[in-house]
Amino acid sequence: MIKAIRNRMRLCVQIIFTAVTNGYLFGFLTGKIYTGPTKAACVPGLNCYSCPGALGSCPIGSLQAVLGSRDYKFSFYVAGFLIFFGSLFGRFICGWLCPFGLIQDLLYKIPFFRKRKNLPGHKVLKWMKYVILVLFVILLPLLVVDVIGQGSPWFCQYICPSGTLTAGIPLVLLNESLQNAVGGLFIWKVSLLVLIIVLALWVYRPFCKYLCPLGALYSFFNPVALYRYQVEESDCIKCGKCRKTCKMDIKVWEQPNSPECIRCGDCVKACPTKAIKRGKGGCHEKTHEKS
Repeated sequence: MIKAIRNRMRLCVQIIFTAVTNGYLFGFLTGKIYTGPTKAACVPGLNCYSCPGALGSCPIGSLQAVLGSRDYKFSFYVAGFLIFFGSLFGRFICGWLCPFGLIQDLLYKIPFFRKRKNLPGHKVLKWMKYVILVLFVILLPLLVVDVIGQGSPWFCQYICPSGTLTAGIPLVLLNESLQNAVGGLFIWKVSLLVLIIVLALWVYRPFCKYLCPLGALYSFFNPVALYRYQVEESDCIKCGKCRKTCKMDIKVWEQPNSPECIRCGDCVKACPTKAIKRGKGGCHEKTHEKS
């Protein structure tokens, strides 16, 4: 029993965290967004502010709200929040605390397509999330403004599938006025969501790998985050089992703190010599860090 719980620890944490951060059940029943005091605080993962059950705010949405504001262009709170969680955990947040990451994990488990790790052109496509971070999250809200100097949350408005799934669709279904106002933008967002869902049945976490700006931001911290992986060179036999089991397709023995690593722990379990260790970073680490 204990062993079974341990093997499913990550899934349990994902489900509990998603339930806690989206626990406003009254919102799902009434189609109204929670606006209580906790909504002023960010949660670490991608979690839409407009989700009827959301008890906190998405850091990407909060960042765009500040960047697009005519009165403020910088938020010490949002920047500090991202730096704090990034420097502590890096992309551990993607693997353990992101609700949309959980959704993709569950979709990938459905025995529908013959599974694969990456899309064709993966080495190029993985850079798209950085382009989206710079262009849609930062530059467009800052530079493209209306007559009163207000920018738009471009990523949330035109791309974010998490917002469409957890906020857009529930709110439209529960509010007749929104049903009458549905137009081309909503159709585009739903179409993009459907595409990502289909891809997630076939490829492991396509949104995380190729599109997510929050994952791109946290990835910068992976090599220096307090929570890190290290490979004991004396124990590693370079058998390649860590990469074979890694759904993010990382050569763990060469780059245990790769920007793409979501800290799922599969490589740690698969290592036959227990050479991959979890722990806090430091200059004492004996790892191969190849870019």
